[in-house]
Amino acid sequence: MADTSDTRTPAQIEADIKRRREVLAETLDEIGVRVHPKTIVGDAKAKVIANVDHTVGRAYVQVNRVVSDVRAQFVDAEGTPRLERVVPVALVVVGVVGLLALGARRRRD
Repeated sequence: MADTSDTRTPAQIEADIKRRREVLAETLDEIGVRVHPKTIVGDAKAKVIANVDHTVGRAYVQVNRVVSDVRAQFVDAEGTPRLERVVPVALVVVGVVGLLALGARRRRD
């Protein structure tokens, strides 16, 4: 059989009950804050922002990689342009811009 004798005084029991009520009140306040709609929305926003930051960071790394690869196609190890690749691309760009300008000019007339 369990020992049910309590050697605490009534004042000690009251103090323990008071302490336990304070702890329970704190716990209830914390639960109230956690389940409050503003807290839930704030937590959801924080998760979304963290995911967006992570995705943007990954995208930045990928874009940086692509830019480095493209740059390597047009610049040699010393940093000088590879004219055999730059000149044809420049001619294509000038041609496309010229065609777009002519097309826009014809639409206005």
